[in-house]
Amino acid sequence: MAGRIVAGVDGSPPSMAAVEWAAADARRRSLALRLVHVCEPWTGDVGTAEYCAGMLEAAADRARGLVPGVEVGTEILPGPVVDDLVRESAEADSLVLGSRGRGGFAGMVLGSTSLALAGHAASPVVVVREAATMRRGRIVVGYDGWQSPAAMEYALKQARAQDAELLVLYAWRPPILSSYASAYRMTGESFEENARDAAQEVIPWREGNPDVRIVDEQVCDHPVAALRNASSTADLVVVSSRGLGDFASTMLGSVSHGVLHHAACPVAVVPPGGASSAPR
Repeated sequence: MAGRIVAGVDGSPPSMAAVEWAAADARRRSLALRLVHVCEPWTGDVGTAEYCAGMLEAAADRARGLVPGVEVGTEILPGPVVDDLVRESAEADSLVLGSRGRGGFAGMVLGSTSLALAGHAASPVVVVREAATMRRGRIVVGYDGWQSPAAMEYALKQARAQDAELLVLYAWRPPILSSYASAYRMTGESFEENARDAAQEVIPWREGNPDVRIVDEQVCDHPVAALRNASSTADLVVVSSRGLGDFASTMLGSVSHGVLHHAACPVAVVPPGGASSAPR
């Protein structure tokens, strides 16, 4: 990951919340901030370029006011949106977007554009719904097996930078069985076994990062419900873009849509590449 955070700007309230979140993150982690706007010339309006430039500069002024001393750069991109932002992600620490936008970022989270970015962005994609009103002091990461440790590593960076507790959440979805009695017995036994395994796999991360308070929780619940509930007391929820088990197809399937629709805090979707395979 490169040493800058990229935030998409389109003038909408969620977009400005994303700029504020990105600016705060840049200050916390001593990174540069790059603000971009996709100004596709589809309207034919003579004043479109001037409007785009003014909107982007207003966002930059806001960021500079929030984080004096942080390097803030801007650029207007010609589009298409997905292509431009995928290219931006290749040289970014993270890509920060508002949950709903207009203009060049319309439908960014809940439409096809968001799915394309989630599947192809080279950096973590952080989706911000609204400006934070209070600090919770907790980062939540969805456990999906350590075949993809990048989400855990990003969550650790955020917890360290925010001086926050890191909750490693494992959600186990029981199988559908015909017999109620056998289902109850097998569900309990399977959950206990999986929960023990999940708790054991957190230990190396805790030992390798003694400066971060890491707690873990195992619940027998649907992953969307578990992460939604956890988000109510979190500053950020982190999931892998390609998970395993109960977090399979996170961001590209129903779990990701559910988390993005219902999470009460920003959500970071982290691609599997670019991370080591063991705790540091």
